[in-house]
Amino acid sequence: MSHKFELPKLPYNFDALEPFISKEIMELHYTKHHQTYVNNLNKALEQYEEAEKNNDVAAMIALQSAIKFNGGGHVNHSIFWTNLAPVSQGGGKGPNGKLLEAINQQIGSLEKLIETMSTKGTGVQGSGWVWLGYNKSNGRLEVATCDNQDPLSTKGLVPLLGIDVWEHAYYLQYKNVRPDYVKAIWNVVNWANVAERFDKISNKN
Repeated sequence: MSHKFELPKLPYNFDALEPFISKEIMELHYTKHHQTYVNNLNKALEQYEEAEKNNDVAAMIALQSAIKFNGGGHVNHSIFWTNLAPVSQGGGKGPNGKLLEAINQQIGSLEKLIETMSTKGTGVQGSGWVWLGYNKSNGRLEVATCDNQDPLSTKGLVPLLGIDVWEHAYYLQYKNVRPDYVKAIWNVVNWANVAERFDKISNKN
């Protein structure tokens, strides 16, 4: 395989999001969970390439779920790390400009968006994600949940802000109380990154 996926560089230290997300969680989440998705994605793609060479359609079909799961895990986490920032670097500081205008017009207010995402994220059964996405077909913001590591693109939306609600994202610190984790994470949301993503995609429409 000519190109192998790699773990992206974390834009801050493991302890930078404390006290809201502990150093222990960040280190485990990044170096173990995300790295495993990357490793397994590369392995599945190598196997797919081999199956393709051999015209082994059955094997190619069988590998689709592994590519979707591990590829989704890699894509989702790569966005997630940039969606967060230490408080000292603007984490938790609300959006402004075009993004805030769109949130106010389409969702009602930033508070309403946070409430909606928190409720939907807390309500995910099992493992998954809650996202703020952009629907290119109608130019509107939408809140959606995805099971397991399904990427938001499977819902036809462009990801802007994602919150990982798998237990590995919070259990060491928040135990089984997912609502406390979801409430805390808003203190380190990197709204500047979300706005940058929004501006980039909305300007293309």
